[in-house]
Amino acid sequence: MAAQPDLFGSAQASSDWIAGVDEAGRGPLAGPVFAAAVILDPLHPIEGLADSKKLSARRREVLAAQIRERALAWAVTQADVDTIDHLNILQATLQAMRQACEALSRPPQLILVDGNRLPRGLPCPARAVVGGDALEPAISAASILAKTARDACCLDLHAQYPHYAFDQHKGYGTALHLERLAQFGPCPAHRRSFAPVRRLLQDVQT
Repeated sequence: MAAQPDLFGSAQASSDWIAGVDEAGRGPLAGPVFAAAVILDPLHPIEGLADSKKLSARRREVLAAQIRERALAWAVTQADVDTIDHLNILQATLQAMRQACEALSRPPQLILVDGNRLPRGLPCPARAVVGGDALEPAISAASILAKTARDACCLDLHAQYPHYAFDQHKGYGTALHLERLAQFGPCPAHRRSFAPVRRLLQDVQT
């Protein structure tokens, strides 16, 4: 986590501690969903923050390193496949978002969440911002941390299950992924509650 500045020194007042929150991995058929929360430091701005989907993988990695170094606080959490299948993907995502906020090394005064839904039980007032990953720098930063963490996880999954090509499709339901899924069946990383995986399991059972 970033070093904490003296509350009575040159750092901005706590009223400026706004946390941006975003997720990565709601749509894929496999792997955890990740959430991140970031409180940026206006005294150490980061140039080029944007919706992570609009950035190249190389640029995301560069920005992620800068965010971890310069932000006042940041946290990345995840909801695993079992949690997703038990709760459903929306509730698992909201849970991971709340946990990311709770894991921040300092309490924010306001939380801005990308999208139109707010997790329950957040530690301070919060506002949902549709398209926030392109509008609010703190949400953009959170989207970058969540996306880079999710991509790193998919590379780990590829190392464990190379025949699924997780390094290429990152778990999304591409033609390649569906082809490998039909060929090899689901692996432990696949979300059983998602329709393509569920249908395949039902076909096997019948």
